[in-house]
Amino acid sequence: MIVYHNPKCSKSRECLLQLEQIHHPFEVVKYLETPLSVEEIKNLIQKLDIKPIELVREKESIWVEKYKDKKMTPLAIIKALVKHPILIERPIVVNGNKAVIARPWERINEII
Repeated sequence: MIVYHNPKCSKSRECLLQLEQIHHPFEVVKYLETPLSVEEIKNLIQKLDIKPIELVREKESIWVEKYKDKKMTPLAIIKALVKHPILIERPIVVNGNKAVIARPWERINEII
C-alpha cells in the first residue's frame, strides 16, 4: 500500500496512525517533497475513478487566486496539480489498482 501524505495535514496523520494500528504495511510518499508527474497524477486519477477536478483542494488560496474562475481542461487541472502539489487532496491511499482519498480515514477499508 502507498499513502500520499502531507505531514502538516491532521487527516493525513490520522490515516497513517490508523494504518499503523491495524498493522497493515504501507509506504509513505511525501508528495510535497517529491512532486508527482503528470503521468503519476493521471494514474492516481484513474485508480481513484474520479475527474481531475475532484482531486483539487478548491479552498486552497493558490487555487482560489490563480485557477478558480478559469475554464480549465482536465490536462490543465493536472498540470496545476503538478505545479502546486499543495492543491492535491489528501491523504490518498493506493492498494494495487484501487485508491481512495481517505477522508474520513475509514475509507481505507474500501481497498484493503
